[in-house]
Amino acid sequence: MTYSAYKRAVVRHGLGGDPIPVNTLDAAPTLSSPAAPNSSLLATGTNDVLYVGGWLDLSRGAQVLHVPDMAGRYYSVQFTDPSDGTNFAYVGKRTTGTEAGDYLMSGPGWKGAVSQGMTQIASPHNSVLVIGRIFVENDSDLSTAYGLAKQIQVTPLSRWQSNH
Repeated sequence: MTYSAYKRAVVRHGLGGDPIPVNTLDAAPTLSSPAAPNSSLLATGTNDVLYVGGWLDLSRGAQVLHVPDMAGRYYSVQFTDPSDGTNFAYVGKRTTGTEAGDYLMSGPGWKGAVSQGMTQIASPHNSVLVIGRIFVENDSDLSTAYGLAKQIQVTPLSRWQSNH
């Protein structure tokens, strides 16, 4: 699937049928499945993760990605440049740990100060595909994992600054 088709799918149909506005992330409440319909963005080869996804347009300004304390749980948030399919950054257990954190997502040419305690992730382009994965240990863990997945969010930097 081309990245422009993926963007249309995310923005129009989301992860489970509802649209995801640009500069918003959405968490799927159910596990992905190799048996999902081919038209589903959740048709993957794995069945032990919940997905979070969205599309960022950084030409509208920098965004702040917030991740909650994952308490040792495996998770990853991947940032992909749709112009060439390159994954240019990851936030997650293997790269940044599992403590709560805020990450400033900035586009090319962004000028500004990075708040103390925040890590900047500079995107090579203004369009960014975001795909997050949260490990689900078993059926009884699904609601806990989904609660964490819903807390992975982006906020415009200007609004984040006014709240902190």
